[in-house]
Amino acid sequence: MSDTLSTTKKPSPAPPPSAAPSSRSLAIARLRDLALVPAIIAVAIVGSIVNPVFLSSDNIINVLQSMSEIAILVLAQTIVLITGKMDLSLESTFGLAPGIAAWLIVDPALTRGLGLGVLPDGWAIPVVLLVGALVGAFNGLLIVRFGLNGFIVTLGMLIILRGLLTGISGGQTFFALPESMTYLGSASWFGVPASIWVSLLLFAAGVVVLGHTRAGRALYAIGGNEDAARAAGIRTDRVLWIALIVASVLAALAGLLISGRLAAVPSAQGSGAIFQVFAAAVIGGVSLNGGRGSVFGAFTGVLLLFMIINVLTLAGVPAQWTNFLNGAVILVALVVSRITGGKAQT
Repeated sequence: MSDTLSTTKKPSPAPPPSAAPSSRSLAIARLRDLALVPAIIAVAIVGSIVNPVFLSSDNIINVLQSMSEIAILVLAQTIVLITGKMDLSLESTFGLAPGIAAWLIVDPALTRGLGLGVLPDGWAIPVVLLVGALVGAFNGLLIVRFGLNGFIVTLGMLIILRGLLTGISGGQTFFALPESMTYLGSASWFGVPASIWVSLLLFAAGVVVLGHTRAGRALYAIGGNEDAARAAGIRTDRVLWIALIVASVLAALAGLLISGRLAAVPSAQGSGAIFQVFAAAVIGGVSLNGGRGSVFGAFTGVLLLFMIINVLTLAGVPAQWTNFLNGAVILVALVVSRITGGKAQT
């Protein structure tokens, strides 16, 4: 009888195997986020040797302020890249959104010609953000609803928006911006430029949302395998649409910040910025294939790029060599990130 019971006794369930791998994966992900920290420290040491001014508080604030607007663009692109898409039109939204606001508020001759009237100064920020949202929504319509290729759609939008800004400005620069457009870019909070605070707060929010919320997990799931994410009950179309809208709104806000800092909106604002944005994101470990990367990694990528630019400037490197040396350091940083991160970047 006891033999019968011993042979029929069910084995005790084994502990779930998922706990250890998930902890190990989390540890690897955290290490990958820190992959560029050694490179940042090395650049800081080199910078202090090149010019002692590099580590001064004024220069550090200058670096952070000069990168704040592009950093927000990098954050926007990171959100889209994690889903497995890309948005080339962000650089044009960066210029067009504040350009539209300036056109409607500062240039009464053009607005009267269209029967639009002159908007009050207080409408500047809502108009900027609305333009960003509309661009993102239109991108989502073509990419999500009609299933068009995201690269081609946003490339076309980049050209259209750039042409639209050139058209409404007549190829000129908008000056005499209202205070509502210049405040965030020119004000200081607690002795630090407001644009730095805005950028850091947005990155902090990005770390929380993408790393610790259901919405963030949905973005990674879609980027990893959109069909599997859809099968798991994630509303992939809605999530992608929201991601594109949020990214465009962030690009519009970044454009507002730089317009406020310059107290002007040039007709070429943001031109060529997308290359720097992609470089910073990829160096920071964000995969172009989606599903991998972090907001903190993206921040270290853009910080490294602007530290390098600042060191080259302090070293008195001729401007014609800056792009060459900057590109070379980008490749070196990619190699370092590859070695320390443990996986090939794709």
